[in-house]
Amino acid sequence: MRVKLWLVLCLASLLIGLGYLGSGVDGWRLLPENALESAILFEIRLPRLVLAGLNGMALGMAGAVLQLQLKNPLAEPGITGIAGGAGLATVVALYWGGLTPIAWSLPLVGMLGGALSLILLWLLSRGQMFGLHLILAGVALASLTGALMAVVLNLAPNPFAFQEWALWLMGSVANRGWSHVWLMAPSLVLALLLLLSQRRFLSAQIFDDATIATLGFQLGWNRFLIFAAVTLLVSASVVTAGIIGFVGLLAPHAARLLGQHQPLPMILLSALLGAWLLMLMDWLVRLIPTPVELQLGVVVSLIGAPWLLILLYRQHAAKY
Repeated sequence: MRVKLWLVLCLASLLIGLGYLGSGVDGWRLLPENALESAILFEIRLPRLVLAGLNGMALGMAGAVLQLQLKNPLAEPGITGIAGGAGLATVVALYWGGLTPIAWSLPLVGMLGGALSLILLWLLSRGQMFGLHLILAGVALASLTGALMAVVLNLAPNPFAFQEWALWLMGSVANRGWSHVWLMAPSLVLALLLLLSQRRFLSAQIFDDATIATLGFQLGWNRFLIFAAVTLLVSASVVTAGIIGFVGLLAPHAARLLGQHQPLPMILLSALLGAWLLMLMDWLVRLIPTPVELQLGVVVSLIGAPWLLILLYRQHAAKY
């Protein structure tokens, strides 16, 4: 049954990709008929599709790992403030002019901001990385980083820079090219290697900390590597596509609805479903006839925010 499920999901991924690449304002056509159409397909649509898929994979995996590690089904890079910290560090680095938007060191800057946010989250939640304490601390931290980013944007050197940065922070893969794909790829590969090196530790997350400690794991070091991978995934996504929330919340829950509850299969399926979600949403963004193209992060939030409210209501109802 699981093999059939993965085959169906892979086939659906192929169909989504073909549908995305062939769709345009004049209908659907995959094979280009001239040099202009070839350039549109291979230099605009294809890198945009690949970047949307990679961002969905990164955010889906980050959300799944956070929910496993923190044992909180509401944990998500945006809600926990990690994405905000990465975004703030990136905006500050770009504001001071020390780095360009496609600088290879920019994901490391974003990772530093995400790591600092994670440390602040631990301090604000008083070390209780679960339950209501985590959510409240994460919301406070996300609000703080959002306010600080607004201050930096208001200090932008010119109105055009303000508008460009503001739209970037809303989350989008429009007007991106292969340079952004290559910028994200190393961070994604490194994060995957870190998670693979901790696959036994991730599989053990079905137990409590006391039981995990008896299995021979060094909890502090293992968790450091896990959170390093998460911050690397989130920072790479923020640097290349801005802040896109709720993917890390929706993808793991969708994976569980499909029957995947074991840690490693759930993480892998969350990555695939996250890629699905962003590719489908960006496809929708491209096809909606608006004077100015909608931002991808805004559209995803319109879906993710109601789902979060449903989860909160169900969690509250389960207690009473």
